[in-house]
Amino acid sequence: MKKLALPATIIIFLFVLSCINRNKEKSEETDAQQETTAPDQAQNSSFQRCKTMEVLQRHMARNSDLKSRMDAIEKQCQLFIKLKKQGKTAVPDTIIIPTIVHVIYSNEQENISEAQVNSQIKVLNQDFTKTNPDTTQIPEEFAPLAANANIHFEVDSIIRVSSTRPAWGTEDEMKFGTSGGSDVVDPATHLNIWVCNIGSGILGYAQFPGDNPDTDGIVVSPQFFGTEGSVLAPFNGGRTATHEVGHWLNLRHIWGDGNCSLDDFVDDTPVSDGPNNGCPPYPTVHCNTNDMTMNYMDYTDDACMHLFTEGQKDRMKAVFAQDGPRESFVK
Repeated sequence: MKKLALPATIIIFLFVLSCINRNKEKSEETDAQQETTAPDQAQNSSFQRCKTMEVLQRHMARNSDLKSRMDAIEKQCQLFIKLKKQGKTAVPDTIIIPTIVHVIYSNEQENISEAQVNSQIKVLNQDFTKTNPDTTQIPEEFAPLAANANIHFEVDSIIRVSSTRPAWGTEDEMKFGTSGGSDVVDPATHLNIWVCNIGSGILGYAQFPGDNPDTDGIVVSPQFFGTEGSVLAPFNGGRTATHEVGHWLNLRHIWGDGNCSLDDFVDDTPVSDGPNNGCPPYPTVHCNTNDMTMNYMDYTDDACMHLFTEGQKDRMKAVFAQDGPRESFVK
């Protein structure tokens, strides 16, 4: 576990740059191919769990103000955590997130059912309230750290858009009606989820607080959304959306998108030097500590993800606090 003294802007730049360099070779190889999976099984080697950090790097390159906004959000977050330890913060214990689900489809398999949407919302509600049945699989070392964030999700509406486009990529075009997608709805008070085929083996990506409101939300490919219908194992447990909503609530990847000298801004998660995939055995050791491979912000299979920590809960609650980037959700 590690605390950092570097300015937040510098840290953000370093871990984004590190993430891009670490994944560049794999990304170039994988992005060049379309999804080729068996009907009921996704092959891990040809799939990319999350493209959030690559999207963030691209947004930063295009918008010179984004770094400073994220720097201010990080300072507010750290102040919230400091004041919380002193008992001086006030955030509602229960947070309700109205959710808009945009289903953009080019075939009936992508036009997922309401039941599949509801199965995903059920997983989100379990994972963010620590009512997921698989908490029993958390190792004894980490069990005391598992947190109930008490964040609840409710479907406000499902918007369906028919398209002839087979894949959307990560340039946010699915978020605009002018490009054949679906416009964001009330991002100051609603979580927007776009369910569409991203392509190139990408499961999902998210946008951090502080970025453009017109593109705020998460994107998940339909075959990794929810627990029924067209979902593909081993990403058929709804944890792609849990992971991406974690980013939307200002959580970083658990390894800090760098080597052992970088961290994820959370005191109670172990330092690591890269993501874990599949279902690693416990203990898995990197940087002289046991990895928390079962954390939702790692890259493991859905069946092997089980928890957020108390420290991650504090970061998520900070976005809803006074002067937080998602304060409007609780006003």
